[in-house]
Amino acid sequence: MGKAILDRRMKVFLHVVFWSFMFLSPMQYMRGTGMPMLLYVMNCMPSLLLMVVFYANYMWLTPRYFVEGKHRYFLLINLVMIIVFVAFQQYWMDFTNDLFHTARREPDILDAILFIIRDSINFIIFATAATCIKLAQQWMWADQARKDAETARATAELSNLRNQINPHFLLNTLNNIYALTAFDTPKAQEAIQELSKMLRHILYDYQQPTVPLKDEVEFLQNYVNLMRIRLPKNVDIKFQYAIRTAQIDIAPMIFISLVENAFKHGVSPTEPSFIHINIDADEHQITCDITNSNHPKAADDHSGHGIGLQQVQRRLELAYFKHHTWEKGPSADGKEYRAHIQITDWKESNSKLRI
Repeated sequence: MGKAILDRRMKVFLHVVFWSFMFLSPMQYMRGTGMPMLLYVMNCMPSLLLMVVFYANYMWLTPRYFVEGKHRYFLLINLVMIIVFVAFQQYWMDFTNDLFHTARREPDILDAILFIIRDSINFIIFATAATCIKLAQQWMWADQARKDAETARATAELSNLRNQINPHFLLNTLNNIYALTAFDTPKAQEAIQELSKMLRHILYDYQQPTVPLKDEVEFLQNYVNLMRIRLPKNVDIKFQYAIRTAQIDIAPMIFISLVENAFKHGVSPTEPSFIHINIDADEHQITCDITNSNHPKAADDHSGHGIGLQQVQRRLELAYFKHHTWEKGPSADGKEYRAHIQITDWKESNSKLRI
């Protein structure tokens, strides 16, 4: 709003400066000539006519006819106006010279033609300039409206994706707790406590466009602790992080689906398994690196549909467009799976998220 007011004031200022110059320019001929003020005023008529042509095109003809595609009417009205103004300006010059008995040589046909051509070109230039300026403004307004619509649509889609994460995440977590209740009630109770900590994050922090990275890391750590409860001791789980700047913000729950995926495919009941999570952040970039043993689901196992990873991809595109990379896939021997996300220039991206 403030920027719009400032732009409007600047536009008015430029118009005032330009037309002040146009109307004051005849005064240069008054110095030392004794030209009366009335003659100066009458010599301002050409500038006044140019102003009428300019603003007639700027405020009426261009938006009413040219923009609407009525080019024939636009050209016809301009042609009539210029012919009338050129004729009137010739009459006005003769009237002014006769009124003040200005000395001049006897005009001939060539002089009259040259004056008419000069005046016509001036009017055409001002009409064209007004049209071009108005069209440029219309284009900028339309472009800004398009960008605002795209931002609103992206914000709505991002909000919708974030709302989808809630049930998806809770479904997976409740399934894990349900499995615990069947054989270890104390661990199930402990898991519910860990889940309550995570729900607090979702209820209070999750609704903001960005959250402090330290809170997001704490959320992930609570999830890892929750998963540890039901896993055997021989699963190697490492969670490391280094936040090198005091205040680093991030779009909430960007990494949770990757961590879920690591536990879903990285743990085998019979084979050695590991999950290594490392988050590193400084004032320039945020990196999340997750490596886990790869134990793909059986071909006949249709649990899950990859919704979480699809959400991660879309949320990264919406929240950190052109400011992120995501590398994922199994190693050459297929024994490990790695997901690596790097978010660069996170401050710039976060500022757009808050708009």
